[in-house]
Amino acid sequence: MASFILRRVLVSILILLAASFLMYMLVAFSVDPLEDLRSSSAANKDQLITARIQLLNLEVPPPLRWVMWLGGVAGCLIPFANACNLGPTVANAQVIDLLPNALSSTVQLVTLALLLAIIFGITIGIVTALRQYSGLDNTMTFISFFLYSLPAFLVAVLLKEFVAISFNNFLRDPVVSAFWALGIGVVVGAIWQSLIGGARRQRLAVFVVSGASTSLLLWFMSATGWFMTPGIGPVAMVVLVAAIAVGVAALVAGIRQRRAVLTAGINAAIAVICYFALQPLLDISSFGTIAILGLVTVAVGLLSGYLVGGYDRGQNMRVGVLTAVLSAALILLDRFMQSWPAYLAESQINGRPIATVGSVTPNLGGDFWISGIDSFTHLLLPTITLLLISFAGYTRYSRAGMLEVLNQDYIRTARAKGLPERTVIVRHAFRNVLIPITTLIAFDVGALLGGAIITETVFAIPGMGLLFSTGLRRGDLNPVMGYFLVIATMAILFNFLADLAYASLDPRVRVR
Repeated sequence: MASFILRRVLVSILILLAASFLMYMLVAFSVDPLEDLRSSSAANKDQLITARIQLLNLEVPPPLRWVMWLGGVAGCLIPFANACNLGPTVANAQVIDLLPNALSSTVQLVTLALLLAIIFGITIGIVTALRQYSGLDNTMTFISFFLYSLPAFLVAVLLKEFVAISFNNFLRDPVVSAFWALGIGVVVGAIWQSLIGGARRQRLAVFVVSGASTSLLLWFMSATGWFMTPGIGPVAMVVLVAAIAVGVAALVAGIRQRRAVLTAGINAAIAVICYFALQPLLDISSFGTIAILGLVTVAVGLLSGYLVGGYDRGQNMRVGVLTAVLSAALILLDRFMQSWPAYLAESQINGRPIATVGSVTPNLGGDFWISGIDSFTHLLLPTITLLLISFAGYTRYSRAGMLEVLNQDYIRTARAKGLPERTVIVRHAFRNVLIPITTLIAFDVGALLGGAIITETVFAIPGMGLLFSTGLRRGDLNPVMGYFLVIATMAILFNFLADLAYASLDPRVRVR
């Protein structure tokens, strides 16, 4: 393992050196950082040109400038020396000072989009593989190919028009008409009957129950003014937490595993108690408080699974953690909903909460919850944009992988031994499906970190993509190289982590 890591590190350094040299030369010879000054009519144009040449060392040939830039990058490898120097911009701002803010904005945007794309894409891909050639499979195949073919800027513009503007207009008079309530109910019913499957009578019952429940829920939300003062409420919270416990236990271990069900029930009961007991603390919470509560939540889930024990203690611990984390997320969601009226009342929001530009609302006051809602409303549309584009790839890969795995001999053997279908799918097939998905995730992280250029430009988010496009447009070489350094490092790092993940997912793979 040590020799493998050392070889990969050395190879990665060589790749970074060669790629950075090519990138530096391409940008240096293709753009002119003095172009805006040459066409300027300022009286001191010559002095400005001379100052920029001295600032950016433009009198030095590009290969030597690359060596000088590389020396500044080498200073970043010395810890606590404060010697990191990625050069100045044409505006005489240090790139090392611009990168943290840009990277923070991009990570906030990309992380949630990537996680949701992985979760929804893999889930729907596996479900469609299990329902091969069904109506659900054909529909999701069409939708995934359609989304995959859409350009990012078109998705962003459509979301601005039909989500942001339409929803903001809806909040002026948040009433759901009977037509829309019935229409949405029909769509939801069709989705659920496709997911559940079964005989025609069973699918019809699922369609009627889910469609009618959705329509009645929308009518209730409209009649009670829920859209202006949202919240989950105590009764719904208890029901949803219980549903989470049952769902996690059934999916991970199976309902017949009593210790897993007991672990899920213990964590569900703790979550319900905490929902009522921690409301005063949540009212005065900060990010640090929430982080501590999150660590405690994970610890309680692990400890409860360990103490319940059984022949598969690890399985119980997974059940405990998932139940605790999902229930805690539900409690946080309810607390954010409670702050929605206060957020709408802010003068800077002006009754139109879904933002179409920027990452934050300027000069917005408020506590942790108000700031969290503001970040959510600004990142909602760009996150959906990246999610829809990435979702299609994960759906197709997971569907194809699951179909291939289900035809393997060991799956037929597992079924012949009488194992439950849940065990065959979750424990035997799913793990092997993750092997090609791991490669896709490794590539997708780098692509999303560097490929959100169009999305960040459309939504005016000051992230890595906007830093790169602005630098390239102005002929500003140092920000472009700073962008390249971060993206290339992340791509190499995640591909290295993917190689290590292969060894844990596939026992036939050994890292040597």
